[in-house]
Amino acid sequence: MKVLIAEDDAHIRNGLAEILRDEGYETLTARDGREALALFKQQTPDFICLDIMMPGVNGYDVCREIRKESAAVPIVFISAKSEEVDKVLGLELGADDYILKPFGVREVVARIRAVTRRCFATKPGAQLEEPFVMGDLEIVPSQLRARRGDEAIDLSLRDVRILSLLHLNRGSVVGRNTFFDECWGMDHMPNSRTLDQHISQLRKRIERDPKNPEIIRTVHGVGYRYDG
Repeated sequence: MKVLIAEDDAHIRNGLAEILRDEGYETLTARDGREALALFKQQTPDFICLDIMMPGVNGYDVCREIRKESAAVPIVFISAKSEEVDKVLGLELGADDYILKPFGVREVVARIRAVTRRCFATKPGAQLEEPFVMGDLEIVPSQLRARRGDEAIDLSLRDVRILSLLHLNRGSVVGRNTFFDECWGMDHMPNSRTLDQHISQLRKRIERDPKNPEIIRTVHGVGYRYDG
């Protein structure tokens, strides 16, 4: 899934891009409104994170122009403008959400996952695979969630890709390079520690006993396996 981030502050722009890449999104970045509109037309992103106070063309005007071409693509305003009138205007222009600066990583992740779920629900072409079962866990890709009985566990896009890859290859070892190619992208520089850290965090959320995992098993020196 492709996300366009339009933000004139380089620190915030790069920070948002890093947060979203960690979640498993492909990111496009724009430094101002004109660049954002050009990228929107060239790259057709799945949704947009949009600052308001940008040089040249401001976020409100970018939103207006995008809405002339697409009523469906989700737009999330991320702005320091905290007055109620600013939020109301943003939503009236067709934004799907409004996040105030400064923001926390968890808040951004939660809001972005919520937008992603709406994308899957309203855009058939964006649907992931059907739900599947791993042990006592049901993974529902379109909801970015796993379920164990009445318990719901939030997942990132990358979590879903990892679990889907293991499920598809159940009984076989999935090597580290395969994980990076399929779940991070071909252009990602392999780093075993990155993969191991991600698996460790994922186990803490989906395994009954993360120290003795039953869903994601380690095959030392090779990769990981789901036995099914």
